[in-house]
Amino acid sequence: MLQFDEYKVKLNNLRPELDELDQALGLDTARQEVEMLESESASDGFWDNLEKAQKVQQRVKNLRDKIEGQEKRKTQWEDLMTLCELGNEMEDESLVPEVEEGFAKLESAIEEAKMSTLFTGEYDNSNAILTFHAGAGGTEAQDWAQMLFRMYTRWAERHGFTCKTLDYLDGDEAGLKSATILIEGENAYGHLRSEHGVHRLVRVSPFDANARRQTSFAAVEVMPDLPEDADVEIRPEDYEMQVFRSSGAGGQHINKTSSAVRLIHHATGIVVSCQTERSQFQNKDTCLRMLRAKLVELKMQQHAEKISDIKGVQLKIEWGSQIRSYVFMPYQLVKDNRTAYETSNVNAVMDGDLDGFINAYLKAEATGNWAEK
Repeated sequence: MLQFDEYKVKLNNLRPELDELDQALGLDTARQEVEMLESESASDGFWDNLEKAQKVQQRVKNLRDKIEGQEKRKTQWEDLMTLCELGNEMEDESLVPEVEEGFAKLESAIEEAKMSTLFTGEYDNSNAILTFHAGAGGTEAQDWAQMLFRMYTRWAERHGFTCKTLDYLDGDEAGLKSATILIEGENAYGHLRSEHGVHRLVRVSPFDANARRQTSFAAVEVMPDLPEDADVEIRPEDYEMQVFRSSGAGGQHINKTSSAVRLIHHATGIVVSCQTERSQFQNKDTCLRMLRAKLVELKMQQHAEKISDIKGVQLKIEWGSQIRSYVFMPYQLVKDNRTAYETSNVNAVMDGDLDGFINAYLKAEATGNWAEK
């Protein structure tokens, strides 16, 4: 039947892309690494260092997921080809919708896998630390910062990533003044480094009794979460540690004791804080992770040979250099200024549907095809 023959042609045209993914994903190297790490896991004393052991186990899982994902795509291809042949033999048109749906899913899965090969930066496979700052504009800007906070946590949930709040400072009347979250998942930083910069909102403000249209700004800072053995030394004498009582959500315990921690780095003036853990020691450890990430970010920006690995953080956080505009009124449109990618589905974007923007950035970065300013 004509429909099945057409899909057999489409599947045969898709096969070279599927086969090329083996090399692009580095599956031979991945299999060798799995074998090596599993051998290490079976050695005596492996679990003596629990933190290291857990990282090894997570690495094995990530590699296996990559390998099994490609095997699943190849199986899908074989199943669809068999279904087409079966449909032809039986002349059963009822199988056409199943073939159509299966082909669309396979095509999408291949495209997603191809995108993952673009994560070639030094820290792309790291977890990501996101910090939100409300711009000038009081309550309106603070509400916008909270909307972005929700947008990225929803994005993380969509991808099965873990999202943890590290610091949160409430706004005066609504929203937030600043907040920091940790998003844990494979290539989290690779996905999100493109989101670093100023985000602009245009809407009729719910806080304006005259219902006037207003423009608000909020900044999103994105950093890789680095291990303790990263090439950055932080000595106790390099920073000042301050403790204070936690505020906001978290239960009675954190409000009764001075468990919140703030670190001030002497040489750079960088300030980080954490108040969401139950103990002062845990909050200090988290602060050191954040400080390490900020110092590495600074180091990468100062060395030209590293800038290509962190293009997502080259934009200055200053009003007027927004990377993306979100227009709610008088029309609905979200447009990225760097790639010109846009969508009118504002609600979906605010609910975490950011993959179109992220993928457009990765493609532009790989090809150098940026939007004209």
